[in-house]
Amino acid sequence: MRILLFIFEFFCLSAVAQVGVGPLATALAPPLPEPRDHLFQGRIELRVDATDTVLRVFRVNETIPLQGSGDLVLLYPEWDPASHGPTASAAELAGLQMRIDGHSIGWQRDTVNIHAFHLTVPTDARTLTLSFEYLPPRTLARLRPDMLVVEWQRLLLYPAGWYTRNISIAAELQIPQGLQAFTSLAPSGSFTPLRFAPETLDRLVDAPVYAARYVRQIELAPSPSPPVHLDLLADKPGDLSISTKDLNELQALIVQTSRVFGPAPFRHYDMVVSLSDVLSPGGGIEHLDEGENNLPANYFTAGDQQLNNRDLIAHEYVHSWNGRSRQPDGLWSPSFNRPTDPSMLWVYEGQTEFWGRVFAARAKLRTLQETLDKLALDASLVANRNGRQWKTLADSTLDTLYMPGHPISWRDWQRREDYYPEGVLLWLDVDARLRELTRGTRGMDDFARIFFATHGNVETVSTYSFDDVCATLNGLARSDWGAFLNQHLLTHDGAEAVRGLGRAGWRLTYNSVPTEVFLQDEDEAGVTNLDTSLGMQIGLNGTVRSVVWNGAAFQAGFSPGLRIVSVNGVPVSRESLLQATSNSASIPLHLVVQDDDVRREVTVSYAGALRYPHIERVPGTLDWLSPLLTAR
Repeated sequence: MRILLFIFEFFCLSAVAQVGVGPLATALAPPLPEPRDHLFQGRIELRVDATDTVLRVFRVNETIPLQGSGDLVLLYPEWDPASHGPTASAAELAGLQMRIDGHSIGWQRDTVNIHAFHLTVPTDARTLTLSFEYLPPRTLARLRPDMLVVEWQRLLLYPAGWYTRNISIAAELQIPQGLQAFTSLAPSGSFTPLRFAPETLDRLVDAPVYAARYVRQIELAPSPSPPVHLDLLADKPGDLSISTKDLNELQALIVQTSRVFGPAPFRHYDMVVSLSDVLSPGGGIEHLDEGENNLPANYFTAGDQQLNNRDLIAHEYVHSWNGRSRQPDGLWSPSFNRPTDPSMLWVYEGQTEFWGRVFAARAKLRTLQETLDKLALDASLVANRNGRQWKTLADSTLDTLYMPGHPISWRDWQRREDYYPEGVLLWLDVDARLRELTRGTRGMDDFARIFFATHGNVETVSTYSFDDVCATLNGLARSDWGAFLNQHLLTHDGAEAVRGLGRAGWRLTYNSVPTEVFLQDEDEAGVTNLDTSLGMQIGLNGTVRSVVWNGAAFQAGFSPGLRIVSVNGVPVSRESLLQATSNSASIPLHLVVQDDDVRREVTVSYAGALRYPHIERVPGTLDWLSPLLTAR
């Protein structure tokens, strides 16, 4: 009886569906006009004032020819083609005012898409003018008295309903007196302000402007090749110094790239290099006719300290072929506000990173041994990425859709943009497999020559799919390339992810002696990297910067943000950490850590040596890696 009563009460008290009871959802705002492939009549005039280096504010005025009456939607670009995601913020646009034929008109932001602005255009109206300010975070240092960066996609609104390639726009830029500008845009006869020849909107956005007080331009490409200019901009004039050796290596990079990829997809190319410890963030951004390379101020004056930056310029240069001229079909978009599919970034970014390693070796930007040591870093990271247990490489390509702007605490477990280093190992495996199948007569050079061929076209874009990649590989050597690639994309096994090393005749090993590449990587990050021993990286002040999931430090209760105070009774330092880890087989590791307001003692159960990654030849196997890294 008690059981029956319990069952009765259970069902009476349990929640039940309440269909038709309570609030009902209201309709969202209507969808925005889809971009269509038709001509935009007339030309947008864009004027940007970038002279306020005190407040660091960009001021924008824009004139848009109207195409008819009724509802008009203007879009502020949200999807940055180079970041592959919705990384632009409408929060940085302020003071928006609109006028039609000289009369002020109201506008309304879309209630669903905050990057869209609605206004009603009266009959027979001809011209819309608008003004606003772009307010970049001061930490980016985009507008300073001695250097500025103009990103056009942050400085304009454009009408919804058109492909950006069908909208003509003429830009004018006012920069501070004494600064010299560099861009791939063609000038239009005026230098104060700078006026540029009309371009399509997509091409304008693909051609940022850098300007600085201390500059230098050097011709790199030999005639009759398309011109390639090295545009150097620095915070200090002394940083513009560049050695003959550095110039020879960059010229060799141009030659080595053309010998693989063939004719260039551009009429001219600007290799823009900012040399600054102030400009943020560092790294590069790709464009069809130019590359942004933001490097440390001493990149050329202290080149022996720059081993981990040596392939950045090569990476961005290769992107002119892989990424700009040829794009994955999911990543190409007709506008800057339509979502894209980044699932082939393992080709777009991963293969470009692979070529960066290869061309850095072939052009002598790195020595052969330095290249092998860099590949050892790649392989160690890929082989030991614990996040692969739940998150595949294929899933990591979608990071650009939700991770930018969101810091992650557990880098090893959450993964972010691992398609860069893992792409290097994937395409190394492809190269080795091609050589294996063809007895060394085919490799990735042959793939690139075919897949990225311009066929006589310049400054054009074509797209490709997964099937196109497989078809090109099958044309070189028959195999089930779809299954081969998917094994890399979907594997949860770290050994599978680095199997290309073994196929190429090499293997990942560890010993107690760090390479110079490893040490410079530590210096660049400002950490002591003990990932492959204790399982954590520690900042210069003892703060734990990252922790390997399920590693020794993790098991001892370490998490990012803790601060180590002492190691085996000695104040924390790089030396005390290394010494204690090295002696851990005989002396247990006792650390005192500060956890917010609590200080506690922790014992780390690790009894091994310091472990640093290297790669070495596998005796009795064919070496496919050395031929890959040899200059053509």
